[in-house]
Amino acid sequence: MAKKNNTAEKEYTVEEKLSTLYKLQTMMTDIDKIKTLRGELPLEVQDLEDEIVGMETRLYNYQADVKDFGAAVTAQKNKITDSIALIERYKSQLDNVRNNREFDNLSKEIEFQGLEIEFSEKKIREFTESIARKNEEIVQLAEVLDGRKADLVQKTGELEEIVSETKQEEEKLREKAKKLEAIIEPRLLTAFKRIRKGARNGLAVVYIQRDACGGCFNKIPPQKQMDIKLRKKIIVCEYCGRIMIDPELAGVKE
Repeated sequence: MAKKNNTAEKEYTVEEKLSTLYKLQTMMTDIDKIKTLRGELPLEVQDLEDEIVGMETRLYNYQADVKDFGAAVTAQKNKITDSIALIERYKSQLDNVRNNREFDNLSKEIEFQGLEIEFSEKKIREFTESIARKNEEIVQLAEVLDGRKADLVQKTGELEEIVSETKQEEEKLREKAKKLEAIIEPRLLTAFKRIRKGARNGLAVVYIQRDACGGCFNKIPPQKQMDIKLRKKIIVCEYCGRIMIDPELAGVKE
């Protein structure tokens, strides 16, 4: 004869389901309050971190540009040195020319190297101006970057202080919420999370207040109020879709 399965899941009444959902709601509301206490600080810290990374990348690129411009100046100076050496060589050859053709060819080479020197000097001036501009941008960017880093230190400190004050409380709430979620049937838990996500104030389960829904404050017909008080079925607000319970179940005196 087969043994009786003692591990079978307990069947919860509608009242027990509603009570569990409301307990879960109160815990999630407390967690929301902790998040509200932290405010926009987590987002501000993330934005500052992203901005600093972007500025550091830009600063690195500026410094690489200065290095490239410096290398270009050196290259142009080397060209000038080579051109001067060629001009000296061509001038020395002028003394030994045998005809006008050789003289003209050497004169043209000397003139060409002179133009090359002028072009290189022009490029050096341009690269030098570019280096000066980039260095100015580097100084300005470095100042802004230092300011952002100081802001990040301040914001991170504020956030860490708030987190340290509320972390233990939040962890306890999340652990309790996790235990409650484990005994709520998956379909009902999914509906709870969906309603909570769509609700502006995060309330998925509300109790009747002054004959109205505690979420959207639309009036509830007397017959529906009676059905809610009987706790025989899960009833949602026809206006906002929140799950409704009677005040007594929520531990509130009317």
